[in-house]
Amino acid sequence: MVSSGKNMLLHDKHGRPIATDIFYDENSGNRPVVIYAHGFNGFKDWGGFDLIATQFAEAGFTFIKFNFAWNGTTPEQPEDFADLEAYGNNNYTKELDNLGTVTDWVTDAANPFSTYIDASRIYLLGHSRGGGIVLLKAAEDARVKALVTWASVSECKTPWGNWPREKLAEWNKNGVAYITNSRTKQELPMYYQLYEDYQLHEDRLNIEKNIKKLNIPILICHGLQDTSVLPVKAQQLKEWYPAAELFLTEGDHVFGRKQPWTEAYLPQAMQVVMNHSIIFLKKI
Repeated sequence: MVSSGKNMLLHDKHGRPIATDIFYDENSGNRPVVIYAHGFNGFKDWGGFDLIATQFAEAGFTFIKFNFAWNGTTPEQPEDFADLEAYGNNNYTKELDNLGTVTDWVTDAANPFSTYIDASRIYLLGHSRGGGIVLLKAAEDARVKALVTWASVSECKTPWGNWPREKLAEWNKNGVAYITNSRTKQELPMYYQLYEDYQLHEDRLNIEKNIKKLNIPILICHGLQDTSVLPVKAQQLKEWYPAAELFLTEGDHVFGRKQPWTEAYLPQAMQVVMNHSIIFLKKI
């Protein structure tokens, strides 16, 4: 029987809350752990993600998902961008550090859920920008034994990667740029510190350089109809890490999901990717 703990609060090194969920089979012993990192403009519950967490738990894993501390949500509103100041101050290194904080909690012997955790088998799963985060984290954390990416980016330049030079200069001059959330219609601020952080930590945030350091099983999943992160990005990752398994399948950037997701089942494209991911991790 799958049980869960929802919206437990961890804290990053700046004191920001990290709302964290755990899904596990209460009738089992310790199990390998899958830690999920959401993508840009996402959150841990986006698109009915509890359905995904439950399936992983039913398949023999303990599943952890969390909201990055600076993604704009709050513990009181974990599915809304209610803290735009935090959103504007988010960056890649903060997300890497947040994932490290969650991993520390997972491996802590004092964790109240330690009965359901095999700390020697930690696997990472990331979607979109979160895919880039898990690839980078695996390169700097030997506790990670395998990883899966869904529609992953291949460089840490979201969302400015394709901006013209003039727009980058304007961002620098104004100190802030705004993007429109297509779902909520909010104008979301991004402070120039995001770009400065990338420049300051360019080696740490270089996916091509860091993926080549790895020696663990990797599954790269990508939808053939993805227009947000083109399938060629998955092929780049495979080129940089030939040992990875590349799974290209029908589906868009979110494999047919949407927010809110009110159905009791996953869309077919997401279920196909789910099944393939579970089979891959169970073979390790």
